[in-house]
Amino acid sequence: MNKNLILNIAVAVFAVTAIICISVTITILFRPLYYMDIDYLNIADNTDMSYEDVKLNYDTLIDYNVIGGPSKLRFPDFNMSIQGKIHFEEVKDIFISMQVISIIAALLFIIWAAINIKGKRTSYIWMKLTAIVAAAVSAVVGCAVVIDWNWAFTMMHKIFFRNDYWIFSEVTDPVIKILPDGFFFHCGIMIIVLILLQIVALQFIYRRLKNERNDI
Repeated sequence: MNKNLILNIAVAVFAVTAIICISVTITILFRPLYYMDIDYLNIADNTDMSYEDVKLNYDTLIDYNVIGGPSKLRFPDFNMSIQGKIHFEEVKDIFISMQVISIIAALLFIIWAAINIKGKRTSYIWMKLTAIVAAAVSAVVGCAVVIDWNWAFTMMHKIFFRNDYWIFSEVTDPVIKILPDGFFFHCGIMIIVLILLQIVALQFIYRRLKNERNDI
């Protein structure tokens, strides 16, 4: 197999991973999505809490899951079980890893773009491969989310976690009351949309480069 093709495939695999990580990271950091859902899903009314109290507890969770956030999670209004604590620690490890990958990917793309701007010839077929794979992944995940959200949600947890600590009880981990399935569904939709937007951007850049060089 051509060495250049192997390199492009390797880059594409990393790029697809990066696109997913970037999409998840943006969704995590986009707190207005949850703020809107507090009203849309009647979270405050269903938990007998004020809008501000719900928002404060959610912000505490997000602060814990970002780079540079607190090392320990302490909700203002909720207790946690040992299993709940372990689950949130595992979630944080995953989210932090995704944020690191996102930063590295962004820096590498900036370096790659700078090299091309200077007129040096570098391979860019990886963008086409990335778009194809990312589109296939988003199509499969999107269909699963739309057809059977509960199944998709359960499978996602089984893939990323090796225990059932993610199955919260409102008695031992009451924070679950402010994290309804509807919110996670909206997060899933946003992630898919962000993946598609990045695919469109990559295809636009790829076609521009292809037309300019006319050599692929």
